[in-house]
Amino acid sequence: MRKSFSLLLFLALSLTVSAQKTNQRDYVSIRFVPNHGDWVYDVGEEVEIEVGVVRHYVPVPEAEVRYTWGMEQREAEKKGVVKTGKSGVHRLRLSGSHEPGFKTLTASVEVGGKTYTNSINLAFAPDKIVPTTPLPTDFEAFWQESIEQARRVPLRPLLTPLPERCTPDADVYEVRFQNFQEGQYLYGTLAVPRGVDPLHATEQYPAVVLWPGAGVKPHPGDVDYFPAHGVITLEMGINGIPVNLPQQVYTDLRANALRDYNTIHLDDRDAYYYRRVYAGTVKTVDFLCSLACVDTACIGCYGGSQGGALTIVHAALDPRIKAAAASYPALAEIAGYVRGRAAGWPKWRELSEEKQKVTEYYDVVNFARFVRCPVWFMLGYNDQVCCPTSTYAVYNSLACPKSLLLPLDCAHWMYPEHKQLRAEWLVEEL
Repeated sequence: MRKSFSLLLFLALSLTVSAQKTNQRDYVSIRFVPNHGDWVYDVGEEVEIEVGVVRHYVPVPEAEVRYTWGMEQREAEKKGVVKTGKSGVHRLRLSGSHEPGFKTLTASVEVGGKTYTNSINLAFAPDKIVPTTPLPTDFEAFWQESIEQARRVPLRPLLTPLPERCTPDADVYEVRFQNFQEGQYLYGTLAVPRGVDPLHATEQYPAVVLWPGAGVKPHPGDVDYFPAHGVITLEMGINGIPVNLPQQVYTDLRANALRDYNTIHLDDRDAYYYRRVYAGTVKTVDFLCSLACVDTACIGCYGGSQGGALTIVHAALDPRIKAAAASYPALAEIAGYVRGRAAGWPKWRELSEEKQKVTEYYDVVNFARFVRCPVWFMLGYNDQVCCPTSTYAVYNSLACPKSLLLPLDCAHWMYPEHKQLRAEWLVEEL
């Protein structure tokens, strides 16, 4: 098992664990070096990890390090204080896990009157992680009826050119079409290869749908890579908002009407906010298939976080999706905390029994069971938003052809190289 994992590792030259998105680093850092280079252990196996403190690349001797150790996002099993010694490191021995999952070591140190903190997640038989979320007996029937309801509403699509967003490789349009109810719209940004007329093209191109991460924001469109490689992109929003409004509009909606939109009608399976969003994934492909420029046999989807969740949902609900690339999907093991397990975003600590039942119809692990197209999947062990316990529950539930990219040090982000790998995979599959 460890050999298969090692083939997928993208380790930094330094084993510094960092959630930063830039090259900027703290002046003082805590470094972890586990005794297993792949960070994977058997259930019950003891962990040995070297903890070091470095200030501007120089080890800090006799630094006092406080630490906690326990199952991911649960109460610490052990707390302690150690000193790094003359070499600036301390070798720490820790208990293993009695079940498949992840354990978290969090450490802090005070240097020069400032406290620095770091953490690392280590895996215990991650390929054995199974979901705790039950599959409702009427799950398929509920979503079939939801799709049928959405499709009873005519698309009435509208394309509006966005010349200010065009590039040498892409012509860009704002897209609008009806979804789920009369007068209820989804908006997106369509990018086609330069010079292609979406409605009257004589040549057809593959297409990919980009699903957004959580939030209320404009969606500029992914126009850098795909159109230059002969692939149409449609970046979708989910909140029913045009893509070219002033930023203040999104800021106001995020703070007011659409604040915590993921909780709207969470106690009602039929009215929950994400019902029209999930069903809208199928309407999105209906729209693409209405365009003369789209090769309807070559459509894929991709996204990260909330977008990763929608990618799995889309692939499960729509057999026209031929390839799906999901990064650290959210909305997985939603009720995990209630069941004694780390939960993915939105990370609700408490849920009534009624709300737990509703989440079962929207949990991504249940959609993963029905995906049949090839899936490119990425997760990082140090993700504190969509924790690896939840994302592995999704990955392990996939029964389709699948591949896993596993950059251990990644938190809730991707290196540019990973985005390139994802784009190349989608182009090759389509």
